[in-house]
Amino acid sequence: MNWEKLHSVYFLGIGGIGMSAIARYFNHIGLPVYGYDKTPSPLTRTLEEEGMIITYDDVLEAIPEQIQADPSKVLIVWTPAIPKDSVLLNFFVDKGYNLKKRSEVLGMITHSMNTVGVAGTHGKTTTSSMVAHLLKDAGKNIAAFLGGLTQNYNSNLILHDEESEEQVTVVVEADEFDRSFLRLFPNVAVVTSVDADHLDIYGDAQELTDSFNKYIDLLPEDGLLFIQKNALKNLNRNDFGNRRVLEYGLGEGDIRAENIHAGPVSFTFDYISEGVTIKGLVLNVPGFHNVENALAAISIALEYGVNAEQIREGLKSFRGVKRRFEIKQQDDKGVYIDDYAHHPEEIKAFLGSVKAMYPDQKLTAIFQPHLFTRTRDFAPEFSEALSLADDLLLLPIYPARELPIAGVNAEMLLGAISSPTKQLVNKEELLSILQERKPQVLVTLGAGDIDRLVDPINQLMKDWK
Repeated sequence: MNWEKLHSVYFLGIGGIGMSAIARYFNHIGLPVYGYDKTPSPLTRTLEEEGMIITYDDVLEAIPEQIQADPSKVLIVWTPAIPKDSVLLNFFVDKGYNLKKRSEVLGMITHSMNTVGVAGTHGKTTTSSMVAHLLKDAGKNIAAFLGGLTQNYNSNLILHDEESEEQVTVVVEADEFDRSFLRLFPNVAVVTSVDADHLDIYGDAQELTDSFNKYIDLLPEDGLLFIQKNALKNLNRNDFGNRRVLEYGLGEGDIRAENIHAGPVSFTFDYISEGVTIKGLVLNVPGFHNVENALAAISIALEYGVNAEQIREGLKSFRGVKRRFEIKQQDDKGVYIDDYAHHPEEIKAFLGSVKAMYPDQKLTAIFQPHLFTRTRDFAPEFSEALSLADDLLLLPIYPARELPIAGVNAEMLLGAISSPTKQLVNKEELLSILQERKPQVLVTLGAGDIDRLVDPINQLMKDWK
C-alpha cells in the first residue's frame, strides 16, 4: 500500500499495546491519526498528548469529518478485540472503507526490512524488547514494534535512524493471537514457548502448534531459528527444512545458561554456546524465565555483530518492560512486584522465581483471571500454579472480549488451590485487606484491568508506618 495516497488513518482499538505502536509509526511519518477505544487509559492519554485524536463512544457521531470526507483515502486499522456488533466497525464495513487488521499493516510496514520476529505463547514481549535494546545500545540501526512499554525507551515503538546508511533491522513481536504472526516476513525467528492457549481462537492445542510450524515456515531456507528447548518438544523438527536451528535453555541446549544465581534485585549467569562463553552476566530484570529470554536475545545480538563487552553492558542496562516482573517497591516496608502473567505456565514461572528471590518470606499473590474460556480450559493448571503462593487473593474474572459462560467463575479455581490462606475478593475491598495484613512480599498478576490497581497499591505500601 502506498501510504502517500492516504490522508489519514483510523484505529479501532487504538489503546491496544500492539495497535498503539503502529499508530505511533503513522503519526511519526506525518499522517493524521484518529482512533476509538472503549475507555481512556494512561496509554491513550499519552497518544493524545502526541497529537492523535481519540474518542471513547461507539457511535457514528464520534467519527471525525475528515474520516467521512473521502473513504478511499482513509485506512482503517482494526483489531479482532473489537466486538462484531460495534457500530463503528459495521459502519466502516458497510461504507466500503479500506479495512486492514493490525497484523496485515505491520507486515506491510516491515516486509522490506531485515526482520527479527519473536514469537511464543509466553516471553515474547520481554525477549523482543531485550533484543531491540541490545542492538540499539550497541549502535545498530534498528526499529522495533513491541507488545509492551519498554522501561528504557518508555515506548512500544523504537524508530530507526533514517539518515544512516546502515541497513535497517526491525524487531517485531510476533503475536500468535488470531494467527497474526503469519502475516510477517522474518529473516531470523525466535520461538520462546508453545503452550496451549487462545483455545477460543484455535479450538485445540494441535491447531495452535500447526500455526507455529507455519510461522517457522515463513523463514527463508537460509533463515535462522532460535527455539527454547521445551518449545521444541511440541513441534516437529522435520518440518524446519534446511534452516539453521539452535536450541536454548537453562543448563541444556546448543545455547545455555549456567552458574545461575538468584538475588533480590538481579540474576547472574554465564552464557555458553558453541565457540562463545560470556561469564558473570548481570540481568537486573529477575526471573529464571528472563535468564532464558536473555539467552535468545544475546544469541541474536551476536549474530548481528554485537561483541561480548557490548552485550555485557547492554544486558546490565536493560530495565525491562512495564508489567513484566516490574519491581514497584523494595524497601523496609515490603516488596511489591507487578506482572502481566495470565497463563498457568507464566504464573508458575513468575511465582517460582519470586520464591527463589525471597525464600524466607511469606508470599502474597493477587490474581485476576483473564477470559472465561481460558479459566474454563485451564482450571486445574491455574489452581496448581497459584498454589505456589502462601496467601492468595483471587479477583473475579476479567471478561475482556467475552460474554459470561454459565458455571465459569473465579470460585471454581479456589477448591483445588492448596495455599495456606486463600479467599475471593472484590477490587473494592482489596486495599482495606492489604492495609490490614501488610504483606511482606506482594505480587499482582493478570492481563485485565488489574493494572488500574497497581498505583493505588504501591502508594498504600509507601504510606505504611
